[in-house]
Amino acid sequence: MIATLWKYQKTSLLLAVISLVVYYLFAHHLQRSDFPLLVSLYSILFASFYLIVKSSKNDFGLLFLIAILARLIFINTTPNLSQDFYRFIWDGRMLIQGYNPYLSTPQSYIDAGTTSIVAQAQELYAGMGTLNASHFTNYPPVNQLIFLVAALFSSKSILGSVITFRIVIILADIGTIIYGKKLLTKLGLPIYNIFWYALNPFIIIEMTGNLHFESVMLFLVVLSLYKLSQGKWILSAVFLALSISTKLLPLLFLPLFMQYFLTRGGGKTTHFRSSYPWKVRFREIKTNIPRLIYFYLITLGVMVLTFIPFLSGAFAENFGTTIALWFQKFEFNASIYYIIRYIGYQVIGWNIIGDVGPLLPKIVVVLLVLLAFIRNNRSLQAMISAILIGMFFYFLLSTTVHPWYVATPLLLCVFTSYRFPLVWSATVILSYAAYGVDGFNENLWLVAIEYITVIGFFVWEVFWKPKPATQLDKH
Repeated sequence: MIATLWKYQKTSLLLAVISLVVYYLFAHHLQRSDFPLLVSLYSILFASFYLIVKSSKNDFGLLFLIAILARLIFINTTPNLSQDFYRFIWDGRMLIQGYNPYLSTPQSYIDAGTTSIVAQAQELYAGMGTLNASHFTNYPPVNQLIFLVAALFSSKSILGSVITFRIVIILADIGTIIYGKKLLTKLGLPIYNIFWYALNPFIIIEMTGNLHFESVMLFLVVLSLYKLSQGKWILSAVFLALSISTKLLPLLFLPLFMQYFLTRGGGKTTHFRSSYPWKVRFREIKTNIPRLIYFYLITLGVMVLTFIPFLSGAFAENFGTTIALWFQKFEFNASIYYIIRYIGYQVIGWNIIGDVGPLLPKIVVVLLVLLAFIRNNRSLQAMISAILIGMFFYFLLSTTVHPWYVATPLLLCVFTSYRFPLVWSATVILSYAAYGVDGFNENLWLVAIEYITVIGFFVWEVFWKPKPATQLDKH
């Protein structure tokens, strides 16, 4: 068997070995401030990944094995590109002591000298940094549950908590591979597409390596979409709600479910054709409206239920204040917003984020509503494409786009004909140039290269690339 594998998959096996060595160097010997080494190692990994998927696309088992082995290399290391995990551990240890993490900041305990509440408090505080420690937590309840699990298994070891987080993320990625394969089969797409996500070094490094829980959120999104493809729309709503309670981003998906439900009722047997007379179409839409409403109510209801254990008088204010910071104070790796900011400096003379930041999400909502009504989103694949395009515009209009945010459009694209997020997963690494040995300083030329490349590829795919024949009412 090994001889046969070597005979037919020699190129992939050699590239896999090279990749595993580079992942080891990345995990154990890389400093975030060493940008030349970071981008060099990443370039090797990305080129190898692309060639492996292309050459072994018919060997699902081999691709799956390489994806798992690459993740296991990170298992006993602490993240070297992000310090967010220190806050995750803090929140979990607050919970295990019976405290509500939404009601206080780490800074308040440090200032009051009551650090005995949290094991290794000083080390966690130093790791997360004063900026993180001075704000209330913004991680939703499912995330908090994972933090609690880590505290239960490792209440006094930072590395133990890290390993627990990593196991959860790897299991989520395995789930994404399994159900992503099932969903691709339902959509009539090549099953190897899932490895544009699962074997992507961007995902392996940012999720497994740097412990970002978009992996858990996206597993729940895939599960929701798969259940919807089966006509099990109640379960779909529950899983979508849980994904929102992991990361709030899937809330923005909701308007784009409208056409699918109104023209199909969320079921697998309803067949709606645009060629039907208006009277027939109106009757079908009228019949399906209750199911759409129930879907929304179940999704929002389950989401609210997950927040109930944390509700208190100060919860809404603290949580809302922290979320607002992302639109009013924080700036990183933005695109359109940086252009607006530059114009503001030229015209007014100061940073206009306080005025523009809160306005940009409202523009996104308008764009999502337009996509929901104007674009043909009747099939499941067309709906996923609409969500992908909506998320792309959301990030283009955001004031802060951390690298791991790209995981969402990347996963969505594997269920569509679009590949611009794959290009983005290659170029987003340029944003790490901001973290130098002398502190934080963004290189806007590199930011421009990142977005010019991605937007250019998007425009080519959407407007100029020859379109394959599609059957929007097929799925």
